[in-house]
Amino acid sequence: MKQTVRIEHDFLGEKEIPDNCYYGIQTRRAVENFRITGIRISAFPELIVALACVKKAAAMVNAELGQFPDTIATAIIKACDEIIDGKLLDQFVVDIMQGGAGTSTNMNANEVIANRALELMGHRKGEYGIVHPNNHVNCSQSTNDVYPTALRVAIYRKLEQLQGPLNKLQASFQAKAEEFSDVLKMGRTQLQDAVPMTLGQEFSAYSTTIGEEIKLIGQTKKLVREINLGATAIGTGINSPDKYKEFVAKRFAEVTGVPVLTSANLVEATWDTGAYVQTSSVLKRIALKLSKISSDLRLLSSGPRAGLNEINLPRMQPGSSIMPGKVNPVIPEVVNQVAYKVIGNDLTITMASENGQLELNVMEPVIASSLFESMNMIIAACDVLRISCIDGITANRDHCLHLVENSIGIVTALTPVIGYENGSTIAREALATGKSVYEVAVEHNLLSRKQLDELMSIKNMV
Repeated sequence: MKQTVRIEHDFLGEKEIPDNCYYGIQTRRAVENFRITGIRISAFPELIVALACVKKAAAMVNAELGQFPDTIATAIIKACDEIIDGKLLDQFVVDIMQGGAGTSTNMNANEVIANRALELMGHRKGEYGIVHPNNHVNCSQSTNDVYPTALRVAIYRKLEQLQGPLNKLQASFQAKAEEFSDVLKMGRTQLQDAVPMTLGQEFSAYSTTIGEEIKLIGQTKKLVREINLGATAIGTGINSPDKYKEFVAKRFAEVTGVPVLTSANLVEATWDTGAYVQTSSVLKRIALKLSKISSDLRLLSSGPRAGLNEINLPRMQPGSSIMPGKVNPVIPEVVNQVAYKVIGNDLTITMASENGQLELNVMEPVIASSLFESMNMIIAACDVLRISCIDGITANRDHCLHLVENSIGIVTALTPVIGYENGSTIAREALATGKSVYEVAVEHNLLSRKQLDELMSIKNMV
């Protein structure tokens, strides 16, 4: 059967739109123009929900200020509520990578909401003389205040989602810190033996560093709360009624539950992307720390016979198509790779933020795409690292102790008593003969066995 279509027009001409689609002609043009990534904006539902919240708040205020009848506002609000509840997501079909500073995303939302509002009022899709995507759904708005406002609230909510996995990962590191609190091992600097520590201290440091990033996320959430809703095209508020700016920000905060703040200078806020750069910087910091920890885990678990072999990672899958018995640290490896992608996205965001000319930054779509990709990957990486790696780590206690006992580095614990020069002599002889520091110190009569036992106790060395 032939699919029924409706004819829609814009100032460029006409197009056939499948009658079962809620989007319209401008969305259709965008789909044809931006065949770039194959990733639709619907892949980022937080952004779609935030857009619907903007449109809902705007409809409420426009009705209050007499911009259009309550009947139209009610239908628009109901359509927005459906989108907020997760419906019609499949109608947001524009590629996330697009020209036009997000206009195609805004129009996709305008058309879907207008056509659903028409249905709710008992009319056919496309009867824009009754409810129009621009005249009604986009009333008192521009893409240039709608898109960044929605993006900031979507980022705020995504950062909230990120806090959960990070909190759990931090707790896992802390649990391992307590489990390994009595495991004596060698600390290393520049990949060389340094001084003794406990494995618990090593994992406690991981817990602490993740905690620092959780605090930074809280600070970043405050930064992205500043919005430019009511700025319209360039910050002057053209085509919006008096008091709209104040009213719509209040309504938007009520609709979203996010404590948004209207920027003091809407012209600056319309082109400024500093909040995105800051958010990306925090994501990069998190990625770098996760990657550093993952690289440490790979080193500490290396072996099992010819490496450090201080810890055992969970054995997740066979590690070679040619070498039987080999098991690779695949979970830390994938987290490393996530980090490299996040770092690349940060550079993309940096360049896109720099390249916004005059009163608008047209590069916000790639900023949005990069931010959401980074946040989604970090959320997934935190969960995978915790569940499939950290929680299952075990310590090779005897091996760790053996490495300490045979390390030259423990001579450092003796130098406060015997001095640096004597310590150097012991270290040099121990290296040359293969004897332990303990044995050489006794042979040189520098310390009694009782003194050595006390100086080399776990309590003293860590």
